[in-house]
Amino acid sequence: MDGDAAPATPPGVDRRRFVQLAALSGAALLAGCRTADPLADRQPIRLGYVTPQSGPLFTFGDADSFVIDRAKRRFKDGLEIGGRAYPLEILVKDTQSDPVRAGEVARQLIEARVHLMLVSSTPETTNPVADACERAGVPCISTVTPYQPWFLDRDPAPNPEDPQPYRWTWHFFWGMEDLISVFADMWGQIENNQVLGGLWPDDRDGKAFSKGFPAALEPQGYQVVDPGRYRNEKDSFMVEIQRFKDAGADIVTGVPMPPDFATFWKQAGEVGYAPRIVTVAKAAQFPAFLEAMGDAEGVSTTVSWSPRHPFRSSLTGEGAADLAAAFTAATGRQWIQPIGFAHALFEVAADVLQRVGDVGDRQAIVEAIAATRLDTIVGPVDWTSKLADFPNVARTPLVGGQWRSGTTRPFELEIVSNATYPEIPATGSLQPLS
Repeated sequence: MDGDAAPATPPGVDRRRFVQLAALSGAALLAGCRTADPLADRQPIRLGYVTPQSGPLFTFGDADSFVIDRAKRRFKDGLEIGGRAYPLEILVKDTQSDPVRAGEVARQLIEARVHLMLVSSTPETTNPVADACERAGVPCISTVTPYQPWFLDRDPAPNPEDPQPYRWTWHFFWGMEDLISVFADMWGQIENNQVLGGLWPDDRDGKAFSKGFPAALEPQGYQVVDPGRYRNEKDSFMVEIQRFKDAGADIVTGVPMPPDFATFWKQAGEVGYAPRIVTVAKAAQFPAFLEAMGDAEGVSTTVSWSPRHPFRSSLTGEGAADLAAAFTAATGRQWIQPIGFAHALFEVAADVLQRVGDVGDRQAIVEAIAATRLDTIVGPVDWTSKLADFPNVARTPLVGGQWRSGTTRPFELEIVSNATYPEIPATGSLQPLS
C-alpha cells in the first residue's frame, strides 16, 4: 500500500462517517496522553547550570553529573509553584575552564530563555557568567568563589569604597576574612618563624589574595615574601622557590590551580626546600589530585563542606554524611567539597522559585532571592542579614583541614581548625610536614 493512501473503510460504515470517527479517536488519544502526563501542557521552568567540567579546573565540576542526576530524579514530577507542578529543565554548560567561554555559554543559556542561572566554582567561572546575567537582566545565583573577588572583579568594576548592590546576581560562600582567620589559627598550632611565602597567580583569586593576606597578616607579625604574580600553567617555579628558600619561609600559602601546585611541589622537593607548613586553597581540596602527587601528606587547606558538617538538605532531609556516602556509592570515588555546594544551589533555586507566583517575572525572582533565609546542606544561606563586607552576598561557614594518610583511602581530610565555627567538630590539630 502507498504510504499516503487513506485507510480502508470497514464494511458497513460509510466513508464520511469513518473519517469522522477516526478524527475523534485521534483527539481522544491526544487527550489520553495529556492525562497520562499532567505536566505536558505546562510551560517548563528552565535552570541554566554552568561549571568547569573539563580543563585545569575540572575537579571543581567533578560532582556535577551526580548532583544534577539526583536533582532530575527529585523533580521528575515537577516543581510545585502555587499549588501546581511545572516541569523542570536543567540546561548544563561546560566552560572548559576558560573565562571567555564561560561568558559565551552564559549568553547561550540566556538566549535559551532560562528563568534562573546557577553557576559554581572559581571567579574564572562565576564572574563572566554573573556579568552576562547582570547585563541581560537574568537572575543568577553563584557559589564556590570567595565573595570579595566575586563582587569586586566584575565588568564594569564596582567602586569598593561605595559598593552598590547588583540587581540580578547573588552569591553565597565564605570571604577572605574567613580564610585568613582559619589559616592563622592553623599556623598558630605549630611553632614557626612567621615568614610566609605567597604563591599567588595572575588571576582573580591571586590578585585578591595577594592584597588581602599582607594587609591582614603583617600587623600580626608575619613577614610576607611575595615574588609577584605568575601566569597559570607555567613550567617552572624555581624563581618563587628560591625566594622562599632564601628568606627561610616556614610557611607557604597560596591559591594555585592543581597543575601549578603539582609543579611547585615537585620542584621544591628537587631542590630540598621543605617548609614546615604548606596551606593552599583551590588545588589542595581534592583527594584524587593529592593521590596523583603521591607524597602530599600534611598539606593543609580550606574545608568549605565535609561529611562532618552538621547540616541537612532542605530538599531531601539528608545530612552531609548521607550525601557524601551517596556520592561514593554512585561513583566509587571519595567525597569532594563541591558536592555540598552543587546540591545547595538546587536547594536555593527550588526555595526561591516556589516563593514566586510567576516564574516569568524576573524582578519577582530577584526579590525572592533577596528574601532568602534557608538552612541548607552547607549551612545557612541568608541574604536578609548583612554578614559580608559587600551586598548581594550570603556567607557560609569555613574551617581548616589537613590531609593525612587514610584508613580506607590514601588520603583523608581531618578538620584541624574550627575556632570560627565550633559546631563543626574538629578531629585533630595541625601537624608539621614530615
